[in-house]
Amino acid sequence: QVQLVESGGGLVQAGGSLRLSCAASGRTVRWYAMGWFRQAPGKERDFVAAIDWSGGSTDYADSVKGRFTVSRDNAKNTMYLQMNSLKPEDTAVYYCALSKRVMATIIPADFGSWGQGTQVTVSS
Repeated sequence: QVQLVESGGGLVQAGGSLRLSCAASGRTVRWYAMGWFRQAPGKERDFVAAIDWSGGSTDYADSVKGRFTVSRDNAKNTMYLQMNSLKPEDTAVYYCALSKRVMATIIPADFGSWGQGTQVTVSS
């Protein structure tokens, strides 16, 4: 059983940056794609970014393209999300997830393990 723990969330002003981390424990995650999702109050959980097992292929939601960068360090069993030029509409709880697939996917049903989430709040 894999455990995923997010960290790095917080309060930041619009235009600022944050770096989220997702540390996996229990078993190696290096052979599986991983992803980030977010959920704002009163809204559904939305796809943010995904990365394949090697880190060589990524996918992003249109709303974050050019501002967010997903990466991973398989030696550390950790995935990251660098968020730049943050906007108030980026405010949400951010969740990391481990896919059941090798290649990057944006479909929530493809992810079998989820973290507890970390709050990101962007003030205007």
